Amino acid sequence: MTTITKKQLVERISMETKQTKVGTKEAVQLFLDSITEELEKGNRIELRDFGVFEVKERASRVGRNPRTGDTVQVPARQVVTFKVGRKMKMQVAKAKQEKAKGKGKAKSKAKTTKKGKK
Repeated sequence: MTTITKKQLVERISMETKQTKVGTKEAVQLFLDSITEELEKGNRIELRDFGVFEVKERASRVGRNPRTGDTVQVPARQVVTFKVGRKMKMQVAKAKQEKAKGKGKAKSKAKTTKKGKK
């Protein structure tokens, strides 16, 4: 698994749209800032087929300090959640299946090669 950075996404988008990297970076940053601002206001962001961002309240709970083992009161807090959209979920699952099929074929070829050497 590889980590893709915002810079790499900007480069890819600018190449595909034939726009400057500077303009593309500004557009991407504006998009991300807009999502953050709406979440700060308590709004829900729904991007069809991609997913839904929303802020949820986590209740307070009793936790445990891993170093000392003492119980600690963890306060209630708000967290951002993301629920994957149907289309993205299906595409990722399909890609994962295809990747698994490819690995299965590679393994079976490797076994055949080993047997051939013996």
